[in-house]
Amino acid sequence: MKPTVTLQDIHKAQSTIFHLVRRTPAISAHSLSDLAGCELVFKAENLQRAGSFKVRGASNRIAALSPNQKARGVITASAGNHAQGVALAAGTQGIPCTVVMPIGASLPKVEATRGYGATVVLAGDDFDQSNAHARHIMRENDLTFIHAFDDPAIIAGQGTIGLEILDQVDDLDTVVVPVGGGGLISGIAVAIKETMPNVRVIGVQAAASTAVVDSYKVNRNFAARQEATVADGIAVGTPGEITIPLVKRYVDDMVVVEEEEITQAMLLLLERSKLLVEGAGAVGLAAVLGEKIQNAGKKVAVVLSGGNVDSHLIARVVEHGLAHAGRYLVFKVMVEDRPGQLNRLLSIVSENEVNVLDIGHLRHAPTVHMGQVEIQLTLETRNSAHSEEVLAKLRAAGYSPYESESRVSFLD
Repeated sequence: MKPTVTLQDIHKAQSTIFHLVRRTPAISAHSLSDLAGCELVFKAENLQRAGSFKVRGASNRIAALSPNQKARGVITASAGNHAQGVALAAGTQGIPCTVVMPIGASLPKVEATRGYGATVVLAGDDFDQSNAHARHIMRENDLTFIHAFDDPAIIAGQGTIGLEILDQVDDLDTVVVPVGGGGLISGIAVAIKETMPNVRVIGVQAAASTAVVDSYKVNRNFAARQEATVADGIAVGTPGEITIPLVKRYVDDMVVVEEEEITQAMLLLLERSKLLVEGAGAVGLAAVLGEKIQNAGKKVAVVLSGGNVDSHLIARVVEHGLAHAGRYLVFKVMVEDRPGQLNRLLSIVSENEVNVLDIGHLRHAPTVHMGQVEIQLTLETRNSAHSEEVLAKLRAAGYSPYESESRVSFLD
């Protein structure tokens, strides 16, 4: 059967949208390559206009509208990135645009979408419910629906990333792509496989939302149960009718990553590569570092699909990532309630080059004897091994670090 999206379609899309989108950089990641055991290159779509790859497909789809369709306007549903991509693409041509977003969509993404000129309607608890409501508005107002991923023009637009990767990265072995509904990986896989069939294409989903992974395994559309995930941009309950056959035909494998692996990847991208990447965009690196992909000694291009991270989420992600890496150490210790004891304790901590984040004192509790004080310390360490060194030094000095359940917590 002839595929619904061809290499020719993607080359045509590249000519159509070149003046609307950025040719994002392919960035070598030397320090993270050492961690991964392969040569990593990041395709930084987090630096794309509107903060994600979505403007590529949206621009290509908008360009295909008839004059009558442009006059009536378009509508779409999205949790954030597709919303901004469509709003931006429509706004550049003065096309009326309505976007339906879940009620719980992040306020910055809602405001950014409005900032590009779209009318935002909040409806539904998730993407699928918002999508259904958008379809209802479409029928009532005779609008043109712009699907987030299940549309040949959208897929072809996203596939231009694959063409850029092939042009930017020599001696390529593998391309790792985040997967939500399958539009991004479908386009990239067609571009890669129809040009260089020996290059592997691997898709990655969050373990909390595995619709495409499950559909890939059973070779049919499979609606999967969804759970909350930091990778909300790829949390799709039902994959596309167009995307799954393309994924099955062109993609070599599909893997999943856990929440802790995603937040750790986000933190490493921020610390080591100075790249702010959202959870959905970091799943590819999470899969590589989590050894979900056989890549030893190979050159691997990882698509960082977006960088739209809510400011209030950044601090939580950093804290969670540090905890997962064993870089937070929390313990309690009993000392005599007299001058100089806290200073003595802290001097041992400081000798081990540890950063003290928080100190707590407790005198009045049934578990604290007269003449004693319970001190709780929250420390930032280099890693779990460093935490063990600190605890060993404290025990050698006569302290007995503990938690309420008689254990030391590394917050992991």
